[in-house]
Amino acid sequence: MKIIIYAMAITMWLLSTAQFRAQDKETAEQQIEILNASIEQIEQEEKDALKNEVMSINRRLENKEITADEADTLKRTAAERRALNIENRVAIVNNKIAFIERNGVPTGTINKIEINVFTEGQLVDVEYTSRKRKYDRRTTSDFVFAFGLSNAIGDGHSLSDSDFEVGGSRFAEFGWAWKTRVFKESNWLRFKYGFSFVQSGLKPTDNRYFVDTGSETELQVSEFDLDKSKLRIDNLVFPVHFEFGPSRKKEGENYFRYSTRKKIKVGLGGYAGFRLGTLQKLKYDEA
Repeated sequence: MKIIIYAMAITMWLLSTAQFRAQDKETAEQQIEILNASIEQIEQEEKDALKNEVMSINRRLENKEITADEADTLKRTAAERRALNIENRVAIVNNKIAFIERNGVPTGTINKIEINVFTEGQLVDVEYTSRKRKYDRRTTSDFVFAFGLSNAIGDGHSLSDSDFEVGGSRFAEFGWAWKTRVFKESNWLRFKYGFSFVQSGLKPTDNRYFVDTGSETELQVSEFDLDKSKLRIDNLVFPVHFEFGPSRKKEGENYFRYSTRKKIKVGLGGYAGFRLGTLQKLKYDEA
């Protein structure tokens, strides 16, 4: 069962990043596609520019402004220059593609590509915007993971004389939670909701274990030495509450966000759920 719990926790963590990774991958693929298309554009631009230069040289030759040998030299020089232009410009684009493939798309910025284009005899940069960050995001989500100690203390008892071991009784929780800003222009009130898988364990003291007597479940001393006695309870819960507290507004060029990081937060609400199962683990001392 522990393997299942760990696997589910890992799965939930992967789901928490899958959406963002998918978006980044899609954006990277779009940028690489644009860059690959620009290579053909670069080659065609340089070929067209060379063609115009050759035509200009031929006109000068026809007008007897230059000799045939000079025309051949000018054509060869122009062809070499255009070939180097293609090589250098394509290398720039390939470096951009390699950077994106290796590092992905930088987060937190508007994703842009600058492509060198030869226009009217001049080399200019054309900027492509592939995806813009959403201006306002009122709903966010987070992966939930918690663990700690659990216990049950009856009337007239304290933690020091509890029926359950303090260190041996533990709980683990993992799930998913959403948070929505209630007001459009303010973040002082947030609505939080989600779901969690909670596993709690109680380890009785003094060689005891749980016994169902029909009318109730009670702790009884085992006639055999117990190496392990533990009750595990699995629940699926759905917490819902309002969250109060200050936040800090972060504004960018084309977006803004509210952050409650390192801020005091107060919640008021409750939860509902149901029990998935109960299991008592008993292991007798073979000695």
